[in-house]
Amino acid sequence: MSSKYIITGAKGGTPPPGAPAPNRMEIHDFVKVADQFSLYIQALQQIYNQNQGDVASFFSIGGIHGLPYQEWDGSGTKPVDPSGWEGYCTHGNVLFPTWHRPYVGLYEQALQTAAIAIAATYTVDAARFQQAALVLRQPYWDWASNSVPPPEVISLDKVSIIAANGQTVQVANPLRRYTFHPIDPSFPSPYSSWKTTLRQPDTTAPNATDDVTMLTRVLQSVQSQLKSKTYNLLTRVTTWPAFSNHTPGDGGSTSNSLEAIHDGIHVDVGGNGQMSDPSVAGFDPIFFLHHTNVDRMLSLWSALNPGVWVTPGVATGGTWTINQNSTVDKNSNLTPFWNTQNSYWESSEVTTTTPLGYTYPEFNGLDLSNPTAVRTAIAQKVNQLYGPNSTSKSIQSKAASVVPQTVPHIQANLAHVPAPAAHNPAPAPAAAVSAAHNNPNPGHSAPHTEPDFSHVPMHQTSGEHKVWEWTARIQIKKYEVGGSFMVLLFLGSVPDDPKEWRFSPNFVGAHHVFANSVPDRCANCRAHRDAVVEGFVHLNEGINEHSGLHSLEPDVVVPYLKHDLHWRVQKAGGEPVNLTDVPSLEVAVFATPLTFPPDSDFPVPGERQQHHDITRGRQGGADAA
Repeated sequence: MSSKYIITGAKGGTPPPGAPAPNRMEIHDFVKVADQFSLYIQALQQIYNQNQGDVASFFSIGGIHGLPYQEWDGSGTKPVDPSGWEGYCTHGNVLFPTWHRPYVGLYEQALQTAAIAIAATYTVDAARFQQAALVLRQPYWDWASNSVPPPEVISLDKVSIIAANGQTVQVANPLRRYTFHPIDPSFPSPYSSWKTTLRQPDTTAPNATDDVTMLTRVLQSVQSQLKSKTYNLLTRVTTWPAFSNHTPGDGGSTSNSLEAIHDGIHVDVGGNGQMSDPSVAGFDPIFFLHHTNVDRMLSLWSALNPGVWVTPGVATGGTWTINQNSTVDKNSNLTPFWNTQNSYWESSEVTTTTPLGYTYPEFNGLDLSNPTAVRTAIAQKVNQLYGPNSTSKSIQSKAASVVPQTVPHIQANLAHVPAPAAHNPAPAPAAAVSAAHNNPNPGHSAPHTEPDFSHVPMHQTSGEHKVWEWTARIQIKKYEVGGSFMVLLFLGSVPDDPKEWRFSPNFVGAHHVFANSVPDRCANCRAHRDAVVEGFVHLNEGINEHSGLHSLEPDVVVPYLKHDLHWRVQKAGGEPVNLTDVPSLEVAVFATPLTFPPDSDFPVPGERQQHHDITRGRQGGADAA
């Protein structure tokens, strides 16, 4: 019997003061740490160069997620169910967040092993690089704070590193792409003709190349929504089923699951490239930057919800080693991740990051034995990083005067002029906005008759500081389009050209569906064609920016949304989808009253209201079927 590759995570290294283990660093910071970055680049190239069949090669680790649908290191000699999902990844069930914890730990371990060997060859500053190898951990890309990775990830073909002789040299950049050697025969078209991974490719032809400009524009277009979705996930979702995966059931929070937000990054990075397809996404090196941040979100959420962990749920699609429709829980094996020669990691063993040898900067200096103190500290950091007012701006609103200064993040919800995202131009003057809002809308087939909101009060209070949060819920069958796609929402006219949808000033957010590009070759996809996924788009910022209203009260907002809320469906590569071709689509709108008690870290939601009348009667609207 062959020896198994035991996943321990990276080990050793001196932690920062007050930390239980070395930090995983944010990628924008990590690229500036010369010694660790130099070792990381070389280590990544080394695991690239290994035989693709080696258990710790980049190809073999990436292939755990999907294709080539083979057993990894003796974990299941054949799939338990030929009609199930034939990768190991636990999409759409309660194990989704915890399964990826030892997965990223395996990748991190392989990188550190290579880095330690490389550091041993240094003849200049040898001790420095040997220590750098011990503290080296996989960096994360915090897309909610900065939706565009640094050039070292998305555009530079060469990067500067310090070589073993102490000289600064330029080397090929392995973060940019992975080159297959060879292309695996299991790959379907177009991946079967691409020698490397591609992001937002300009075509599906064999000579396709990355479109970095398109990638950057797409990621910029979702910065604001990524931030608000992440904030709502961390502050409003309190149950494991609602947090963990994208199947319907938000726990009443009108907020996205971790998996739903994760899906959007895959689709936006990939376009028609590998990241948009679960079967091949693991081969793009940005996959692990993304999933390290997914793991970080698990750590932050867990700190805010102490004691809440994996609850039993149905493994709807199954995996290579989990029968579909079986029940999984915190004690289920996280295959194929061995923790001994004959046992696997379980979710109950990874409730913290310490067993796998890393932590995140937000936890430095905290007393981890005091969950209450940890929760308070992490709540403050979440407000600083992702709160609606975390971007520096000037608030111009009479409503701000009724808001307690101890809860500054409420102001963004009440402000008439919201914080412009870093990628957006400054808001047009109010007069220009008003004029545009009253012009005929070419996106409507019928004449545009603008409702009169001139009578609306600035804000209505009754002794309690309250604001209404408006959210659109999107539900749709996962495999209805035949690959990954998006449901895009707009407030105002929709451009005639689908290529401009994502970049229209009226685009306010999207829900993304992460699905196999060749579902007919996927038995699980055929067996679960009726599987429904769910996501949410938060509308307050868009209403503030586009409506010209001075209130978020339902009697004001409902007629506006009835008139100006529109949606479109678009494939990951940009092709439009006729709404009549997605009969399962349902867009529904909810309003939730939020109050801001001075002793609460976060807004406190009241009972949400359904406003299905906003979309009812339109193709893809509420109760349209």
